[in-house]
Amino acid sequence: MEGEEGSQQPQLVLADKLFLLRQPDVQDIDKVRYKEDVFTHVKENDMVPLYETLVADSVLDMDRALLDSMRAKTEDELNKIDEKIADAEENLGESEVREAHLAKSLFFIRIGDKEKALEHLKITETKTVAVGQKMDLVFYTLQLGFFDMDFDLISKSIDKAKNLFEEGGDWERKNRLKVYEGLYCMSTRNFKKAAKLFLDSISTFTTYELFPYDTFIFYTVLTSIISLDRVSLKQKVVDAPEILTVIGKIPYLSEFLNSLYDCRYKSFFSAFAGLTEQIKLDRYLHPHFRYYMREVRTVVYSQFLESYKSVTIEAMAKAFGVTVDFIDLELSRFIAAGKLHCKIDKVAGVLETNRPDAKNALYQATIKQGDFLLNRIQKLSRVIDL
Repeated sequence: MEGEEGSQQPQLVLADKLFLLRQPDVQDIDKVRYKEDVFTHVKENDMVPLYETLVADSVLDMDRALLDSMRAKTEDELNKIDEKIADAEENLGESEVREAHLAKSLFFIRIGDKEKALEHLKITETKTVAVGQKMDLVFYTLQLGFFDMDFDLISKSIDKAKNLFEEGGDWERKNRLKVYEGLYCMSTRNFKKAAKLFLDSISTFTTYELFPYDTFIFYTVLTSIISLDRVSLKQKVVDAPEILTVIGKIPYLSEFLNSLYDCRYKSFFSAFAGLTEQIKLDRYLHPHFRYYMREVRTVVYSQFLESYKSVTIEAMAKAFGVTVDFIDLELSRFIAAGKLHCKIDKVAGVLETNRPDAKNALYQATIKQGDFLLNRIQKLSRVIDL
């Protein structure tokens, strides 16, 4: 279940292919290849529960002989594992008993039987003493959760892992947990926390079972761009040596990041267009595709307008390499949604910024909180008088 360095866990590779197989934007010729890969993986690992699900969803065709053959193999292998457990309990020590139960848990994970896998991971946990080994069981549970995006299971497992670390635990596993939690935060649209966790793990990344290092850098850059201010982005991302060594291998990503920081907006939009397909076809980012597109545009438009008290719509359209009508429509949507602090003078063809005054906002907040406090004191004094 746990990938070696540079090796993604096979079940998660399978989950990615199943996701792509169901996407209308994926070309038919690629879907044929993904279907063959899924079928081969299911067949080689005797994944009876998943095979039945995929047949019911019309993803794979029913082959009764194959199904019977896989069932026979799984029953035979399960009997052998049960014999080993019985032998370990009668003749061997606690460590061997734990290993035998763990083997049964990993068997159910391999064949895709989630409920039985979780059940036997709990049994294995009762036989486990060391905190590190308990953490490894939590990682197996988290991988099961990420296979079918069971966010409730993932959230509970992350909380469980944090409680275990209060008892002890090594730094390597703590750093791995940060990546798991970061992926969970990104998958649930908490991009700011995801960026922080990813950046904390960038120099100690060993979580190859989830995704390759290139993919980790891809997620780190995407989440950081919409979460960090310019100074932090420069220090933690643009100039980060770990990112610089990899970013060139990922199409459009270097131009996407550097053109934003260097204020080359036309190049930024071009790179952004190139990245949209990668974002849309990513299993974790796909549900947030539209949201992410809006957030990135908010960041880049805000950065451009930050330099001006007023600017013509034509000048902004030229800077971004788009038409005046496009910019007009875009900005009107973002202004109406309260994302941009400016107003459009359509007659003069000018944009006027009206950035909120931070000091004035703080003053108003202090007055409001003071009024609230006075009201509470008055209510309390009435109670005391009674």
